[in-house]
Amino acid sequence: MKPDKIYAEQKQVVDFAFDEAVTDVFPDMIRRSVPGYETVISLLGVLAQQYAQENTRIYDLGSSLGASTLSMYSQIRSKNIKHICVDNSEAMVKRSQSRLARHMPNADLTILCEDIQKTEITNASVVVINFTLQFLSPKSRLSLVQKIYEGLLPGGVLILSEKLVFEDATEGQNQIDWHHSFKRANGYSDMEVSQKRASLENVMIPDSIETHQTRLNDAGFDHSYQWFQAFNFASLIALKK
Repeated sequence: MKPDKIYAEQKQVVDFAFDEAVTDVFPDMIRRSVPGYETVISLLGVLAQQYAQENTRIYDLGSSLGASTLSMYSQIRSKNIKHICVDNSEAMVKRSQSRLARHMPNADLTILCEDIQKTEITNASVVVINFTLQFLSPKSRLSLVQKIYEGLLPGGVLILSEKLVFEDATEGQNQIDWHHSFKRANGYSDMEVSQKRASLENVMIPDSIETHQTRLNDAGFDHSYQWFQAFNFASLIALKK
């Protein structure tokens, strides 16, 4: 695993992008930056095993290097499932193609390099958006979630993992402080923490858990639950009757 030294070596802060440099260090970056990430990935497989239906599709939207898809595939190989991974980063897609081909040689797998807002969702029993919605324009988020709802079969689920903001200012500041402490405990310097935060400021706009739940309800989902949280990162599951 190549270590993430991007913000230790970067002399000028620029907006964050999922380019070649980030792709090279992504496994190390996300492990050291997102508390609970490995637990979320592991448990996605458990959830998918419960909700994946025979002869349907599973979509991994914002798939990066395919960790979510690998986790789900490992739990549901006995079902006739088509896996569809979508990411708009050419570097991520290129890297994931070789990685998933190596670990999922017998899978029915399609990897698309495109904007997830343009992806057609059909015959889906599970859709995963893992730390990706936060990078879309807030105005476009409801339409994407509605499209997912419409493409899900009855009994299907959307699993949505995101960074959170908090309506209570004190809680919000505490969560930020704890997250930064987590990063420092994983070897990032204060300068690296500060520079990455600045690089994401204009690119990533998180929502509160209340905003997510309202959006899921407005999109048509009958029930949604927060099933995981580690500091200011959480995951929800929304169910379609």
